[in-house]
Amino acid sequence: MKIRKLTPENYPKASALLREAFPGSSYEVELVENFHKNGTPVHEWVCIHVNRIIAYIAFSRAYNGDKECGLHLAPLAVRPKFQRQGVGSELLRFALRQDVIKENTLFVLGDSGFYQNFGFAPCAQPICPFDTNNDHFLSIGDCSSSPFTVGYEAEFGT
Repeated sequence: MKIRKLTPENYPKASALLREAFPGSSYEVELVENFHKNGTPVHEWVCIHVNRIIAYIAFSRAYNGDKECGLHLAPLAVRPKFQRQGVGSELLRFALRQDVIKENTLFVLGDSGFYQNFGFAPCAQPICPFDTNNDHFLSIGDCSSSPFTVGYEAEFGT
C-alpha cells in the first residue's frame, strides 16, 4: 500500500472510487470533479494497492467571511472491499502529518466516534451550515470564540 498525491492522470480513477464508495450519491463525485474542473486548490492524497486507488482524502479551504480560517476534510472514501481494514485511518493519519495540514485549523462534518480517534473534537463555533446544532461538526485547532458560520468552497453548494 502506497500513499501518493493525486495527480491529474488519476482523476478518473479517483472519481470511480468515489462512485463505488458512495453508491446512490453523485454528490461526492461531482464535488471532487468540480474542484478539478474549476482549478480550486485542494490537498488530495490517494492510497494505491496493486496499481488501483483504494482510498481518497481531500482538504479544501474553510472561510470566515472572505478570510481563510482553515481547511475542511471532505471527502474521505475507501473502496468498499477495503473498508474496516484500517486503510482510511492510515490515509487520515498520513494526511494529518503533512505540514500543509498540520499548520491549519481543520474542520470535518462526520462520524464523531471515528474522527475523535484522530484528535478532532466537537465544536460549538463556528456554525456549520450543513449541520443543525453542530451535532456532527468537529475540529482540530479551532480557537474560535466569536460566532460565525464557516464558509465552504462554492463547489459544496452552500
